Amino acid sequence: MLHVVLYEPEIPPNTGNIIRLCANTGTHLHLVGPLGFSLDDARLKRAGLDYHELANTHSYRDWPCYLEQNAGARLWAFSTRGKRLYSEVAFRAGDALLFGPETRGLPQALLDELGTEHALRLPMVADSRSLNLSNTVSVALYEALRQLNFRGLG
Repeated sequence: MLHVVLYEPEIPPNTGNIIRLCANTGTHLHLVGPLGFSLDDARLKRAGLDYHELANTHSYRDWPCYLEQNAGARLWAFSTRGKRLYSEVAFRAGDALLFGPETRGLPQALLDELGTEHALRLPMVADSRSLNLSNTVSVALYEALRQLNFRGLG
C-alpha cells in the first residue's frame, strides 16, 4: 500500500480528483492542514463523485501532527526544485508521496528537512512553472504502483 500526502492543498477540484485516484488504487490519502477549503465544499465533492466513501482519507491539523502520527514513514517530496527524477527512485510498499499546495509548492524548509535525496521532480520543458497537482500525483503514484507490479490492482 502507498500513501499520498497533500500538504495544505488549496483547490478543491484537484483534491477531489486525487480522492477518486486514491479510491481506485487503494492508496491512503493524507490531508495536512490548514486546507484552503472545507471538506464539505461542493467542488470537492463534485470532482470526487461518489468515491469519497471509498477512499481511505486521513486529515491532520498541521505538519507536526502528520509527522507525529506517521513516524517512520519514508517520504518522497515532489517539487519543481527537486534534483532527482521521480523515475530514478526505487519505491517500496508503505512509501508516502508528498505534494505541496498548488500556488506555492512545498516550503523550502520542509524540503531541507527531508533532504535533497528525497526531493523528486517530473521533467518539464525549460522555464515551465509547474504541472497540475492532480496530474502530478497521478504520474508519480502510477510510477510507484508500476514498480510494485500493480500489487492489489486488477
